[in-house]
Amino acid sequence: MAETWNKKEREKKKKQNKKEKAEKKQERRENNKLNPESEYAYLDENGNLSSKPPDPRKKIIVNVEDIEIGVPKQEPINPEDLIHTGIVTFFNNDKGYGFIKDQVTHESVFVHANSLSQPIKENNKVSFEIEMGPKGANAVNVKLVK
Repeated sequence: MAETWNKKEREKKKKQNKKEKAEKKQERRENNKLNPESEYAYLDENGNLSSKPPDPRKKIIVNVEDIEIGVPKQEPINPEDLIHTGIVTFFNNDKGYGFIKDQVTHESVFVHANSLSQPIKENNKVSFEIEMGPKGANAVNVKLVK
C-alpha cells in the first residue's frame, strides 16, 4: 500500500514539532545553568515566598520534644470544680422547669424538675452541675444550699 502525500506531510510536521520541542528544552537547560539562583524560592519569617534566603539571625530553634501531634493529654478534672452555685431566678412548678443564674459566670442555666433532688422556689440558693443538652446548658443534681 502506497503512502499518500497528506500522510507524509503529517509525519514530516510531527518530526519538525518534536525537533523544535527538543531545542526549546535544551535552551531552557542552558539558561538555568547560567543563573542557578532562579531555581530556588525561599520562605521568609511570615511564610511569604521570596527570592532572597532568610536572615539566619531570625532563625527560631524548636525542640523536637516540644512538638505535640494530636490532642494534648487532658489533666484529671477535680470533681469540686464541676459543682456550681447559683440563685433560682424563675421556676414554674406546674410546667416543671425554670432557670438558675450562676453566681460566677452570671449565665442563666435551664433546670428541669426531673433533675431536682428537693423542691425549689424562686430566690433559693442552690448547688448544681452543668451538663450540655441538645439545646444548650442544663443544670443537673440540683440541691438546696443553706
